[in-house]
Amino acid sequence: MTKKNIIVIGGGAAGFFAAINIAIKQPGYTISILEKTNKLLSKVKVSGGGRCNVTHHCFDNSELVKNYPRGNKELIQVFSKFNVNDTIAWFDENGVKLKTEEDGRMFPVTDNSQSIIDCFMRLAKHYEIDVVTQCEVFSIKKSGGVFNLKTSKAELNADAVVCSIGGHNKSDAYFLIKNIGHTIIDPIPSLFTINLPGEAIKKDLQGISVQQAEVRIQNSKLKYNGPVLITHWGLSGPAVLKLSAFAAKQFFESNYNAVILVNWVYPLTINETEDELKQLQKQKHRALPYTMPGFDLPKRLWEHLCSAAGIDNTKPWAEISNKNIISLCEKLCNSAYKMEGKTTFKEEFVSCGGIHLKEIDFKTMQSKLVPGLYFCGEVLNIDGITGGFNFQSAWSTAWACADALTKG
Repeated sequence: MTKKNIIVIGGGAAGFFAAINIAIKQPGYTISILEKTNKLLSKVKVSGGGRCNVTHHCFDNSELVKNYPRGNKELIQVFSKFNVNDTIAWFDENGVKLKTEEDGRMFPVTDNSQSIIDCFMRLAKHYEIDVVTQCEVFSIKKSGGVFNLKTSKAELNADAVVCSIGGHNKSDAYFLIKNIGHTIIDPIPSLFTINLPGEAIKKDLQGISVQQAEVRIQNSKLKYNGPVLITHWGLSGPAVLKLSAFAAKQFFESNYNAVILVNWVYPLTINETEDELKQLQKQKHRALPYTMPGFDLPKRLWEHLCSAAGIDNTKPWAEISNKNIISLCEKLCNSAYKMEGKTTFKEEFVSCGGIHLKEIDFKTMQSKLVPGLYFCGEVLNIDGITGGFNFQSAWSTAWACADALTKG
């Protein structure tokens, strides 16, 4: 096989994984990673609160792709080449054992993202990958089968280029790809928490969480369930983050103003909730309503919802009117909160947007417009919900790049 010179643009998770796997498959290739900043693998470092949420314990690809609001159809093909099992095996073979937590997230057994960084840096050194920091790429041109890259350090040539510049919050950051002819879907935020500045719950109930609630947008079919956390700015937790990802475009178009409905007793319906409340009323007819929280809800949340429904705590259950019971059902199953704005989830900015997926061949991750140019990671218009899914798509698209590049 002809010795090739490969340049990888971007020193993040996908860039390193692509470069290392190219080197593993073809140790004779000359491989360089060009990173614009002086920081390598910066997202790996902070992910999962510094523990690095490597992937998610989900081994059925058809279930796995349901966690990607954008790119789910394309990823089926990519995951058929390199899936969660392959990720676990790859890291294990390279000295990083992973463990699974109760919610399915997978981390290094060390609980330290440095384990991943050390693994990548060791392999890059072993395979003599040239890692160049503070090297910005200004242009990519192709002539006579050779790529020419103008950078802040030198003019470089390559037989193939892997573009893994990550996700960005401004479309200007994708100028390199635009200039070579690709279409960019304008980036918008994807994972964020919901601000409720005018709602009492954020002041009265911050810190309270419900393990199984459902959140939805009024007049929309989008709804997701799971843990919901009340914070000092509004609503957070896995169900809220999932809603934010799948409704990213809708929220963006409404300028992050919407009515959010919460079913605090999911999966119960209004009728089922009414039946349970009437049973509670019969069984505890002498008790004061606020003293006996129903549905295993936190006491402060139960009191808040009872108060919002007009329940008089000076009267026992036996004297609570049917009208009040119906009002409480509504608060339990359909509490309405006015969303005004959003807050970035922790430090982990995730955007949707990037290269138009129709311009990529997902068998190889190669550009359909420029042969020899490959893409992987968050530069693609692919994003996952929180829980290790964004890293899994980075590993899989990077591996598919490396596989295709070392076969030709």
